[in-house]
Amino acid sequence: MRVALGADHGGFRLKEEIKSLLEEMNIACEDFGCDCETSVDYPDYALPVAEKVAAGEFDRGILICGTGIGMSIAANKVPGIRCALVHDMFSAKATREHNDTNVLTMGERVIGPGLAREIVKIWLETEFQGGRHQRRIDKVTDIEAKHLGVK
Repeated sequence: MRVALGADHGGFRLKEEIKSLLEEMNIACEDFGCDCETSVDYPDYALPVAEKVAAGEFDRGILICGTGIGMSIAANKVPGIRCALVHDMFSAKATREHNDTNVLTMGERVIGPGLAREIVKIWLETEFQGGRHQRRIDKVTDIEAKHLGVK
C-alpha cells in the first residue's frame, strides 16, 4: 500500500505523527507538505494528494488541517475521490466498509495523536465490503459523472 499525506499549518504536527505511524506499520508514504506551522492555504495541499490518489499513483490519502473540514471539502472536488472526515474509530471502520473511502481527513484541533493513530490504523486495515454498498458507490459515481464540468 502507498499513502499520500498532506496537511496545512493547522495539521502539520499531527501529520508528522501519522507519518511516524506509517513508518512503524511499514507502509510507504509520500509527504506532500506543508512542512511548517506558518499559515498556508489547505486547498494547495489537498489537491495534489487527491489528484495522486484519483490517478492511482497512491492507494490512499490522508489529509489533516485544523478541523479536517476544509481538506475534506477540497479533496471531494476531485473526481474519483471519496473522502471522509473522521474523528472516531467506529466511523473510520464504517467509512471503509460501506463507502470505500480512499482519502481520510482529520482535525488536529479536534482530536489528539493517540486517537488519530488508532483511526488511521483502523481505516488502513479495514476492507470494503462490496455487495449492496457497491451499488451505492456506483450511484455516487454516476452523480459525479453527471456534474463534471458544471460550476
